[in-house]
Amino acid sequence: MAEPYVSLYPLGGLGEIGMNCMAYRTERTMCLVDCGLMFPEDYHFGVDVVIPCFDYVLRNKQLLSGIVLTHGHEDHIGALPWLLQNVDVPVYGSEFTLALVEGKLKEHDLDRWADLRPVRPYDRLLLGDFTFNFFPVCHSIIEGFGLGIETPVGRMVHTGDFKIDRNPLGGHATDLAAFRKFSDSGVRLMLSDSTNVEREGFALTEREIKVSMREIFNNAKGRILVSLFSSHIQRIQEVFDLADAEGRKVAVSGRSMQRNIELAREMGHLKIPKGTFIELDRLDEYGDSELVVLVTGSQGEPLAALSRMAMGEHRQLAVKPDDLFILSSRFIPGNVRAITRVINNLYRLGAEVMYEKMHGIHASGHAHAGELTLMLETVRPEYFIPVHGEYRHLVKHRRLAVDCGVEDECALLIENGQPVTFFGDGTYRLEPLFPAEKILVDGKGVGDVGQSVLKERQLLAGEGMVIVVLVVDEASGEISLGPDIMSKGFVFEQQYSHVLDDAKCIVLDVHENIMPGDTAKLKERIRSALRRFFRKVLGRDPVVVPLVISI
Repeated sequence: MAEPYVSLYPLGGLGEIGMNCMAYRTERTMCLVDCGLMFPEDYHFGVDVVIPCFDYVLRNKQLLSGIVLTHGHEDHIGALPWLLQNVDVPVYGSEFTLALVEGKLKEHDLDRWADLRPVRPYDRLLLGDFTFNFFPVCHSIIEGFGLGIETPVGRMVHTGDFKIDRNPLGGHATDLAAFRKFSDSGVRLMLSDSTNVEREGFALTEREIKVSMREIFNNAKGRILVSLFSSHIQRIQEVFDLADAEGRKVAVSGRSMQRNIELAREMGHLKIPKGTFIELDRLDEYGDSELVVLVTGSQGEPLAALSRMAMGEHRQLAVKPDDLFILSSRFIPGNVRAITRVINNLYRLGAEVMYEKMHGIHASGHAHAGELTLMLETVRPEYFIPVHGEYRHLVKHRRLAVDCGVEDECALLIENGQPVTFFGDGTYRLEPLFPAEKILVDGKGVGDVGQSVLKERQLLAGEGMVIVVLVVDEASGEISLGPDIMSKGFVFEQQYSHVLDDAKCIVLDVHENIMPGDTAKLKERIRSALRRFFRKVLGRDPVVVPLVISI
């Protein structure tokens, strides 16, 4: 009989914030934990989202028994529509998580085919060689789970995203007792959220946030506009409760916020005081001191309600001088410029803005170092792998695990594409690397945008394009029409018409020195001559596209 083993294949989330996806595999079973996406960086011109490379999963899809979701944030569920187009397996998660998944799948016309199976806290789920136990955790979204996994080589804990709220509101707590009970017989491996390892102590609690928000609500003279993550149902509940206590009505602007509020109400997770919720078009019926508005766009998204207000482009909401904006969310790295631009524009319009760096109005959903230490001391794993973080977060979380008693050689630092196998005799082995590059999604194209296309887009964005149109008589080689020169993102044509006229003369000179019929050579000479000219005259190097048409 072959020695039992469990291999872990990290498809995403180890070395970046987002795109969390881990494959657990034995000889006859494979399960995925989470299937998230990342949002594009500034240099990903035109890219909509970034997803993991699923090649390994698809090559072994006959082994895939199911997909287990820890919670419903995009970085844990967002890539499901692209994977479920190619595999037919059940997806397990909490009721609220699966409701969010169903909404995503509807956008891709996949909801009719998906097999979504809800699980409840403390359920045990058998999937081939694995048994999953679901433990409630506190996070910035309701119904999140940490996982206790029974495997052929011992027990493993996958914490998911969590924090340890010492004084929870509404029962949203991480059940350390359940983690401790599961770990009593020994845990071979623990994988834990590393996002906030650089922050000391404990995160603020939701109760502390509510106290801060109550003081702000008490002192506000005009409208209060609150921007937060649309999936943070607990924080949304706090806003409704505070508004009701102050005699204010609450309206919502933003489709994702409206959809999640309706969903949470239907499932009993959001209890809105009677008469508090009003439609956005009824704002004029109330004084400014009687209103709270929930708006989307806490990360500076250009088409969201908050950004449109800051630009004066929202059809129903105009910024007023007495408006108080509360940005009750963290500044995600990569979005800081966009958020600060929105804040500056709101100040230009006369509003006051409160945000995390200046006021205690946001509590992170990710454990700080003190909470990570408490989880390590609760589980007491033999082996440890930090996950869900950039490389520096993984390094520091590994150090923390060693400080908490994990042997130095048992605290493993791996990245996406580096599998590791654990054997029944207590040993482990690093396996050969597998493809785990980021896949760029642009519209309906998946993976067709690579480095060469991005480089071209970068050139177009940085320097612009010049199009030269020339119609040539095929028989005589004489010019029948043109040359016409069009600038796209290169120069303002009216201001630089003299430069473009000189460029036309250069095209004519090039044409005179090329043998008739040699279209390829003519195009190449036009391209090189105009690039030299524009570099010399303007110090710019646009993309030159010659269109030579023979008739």
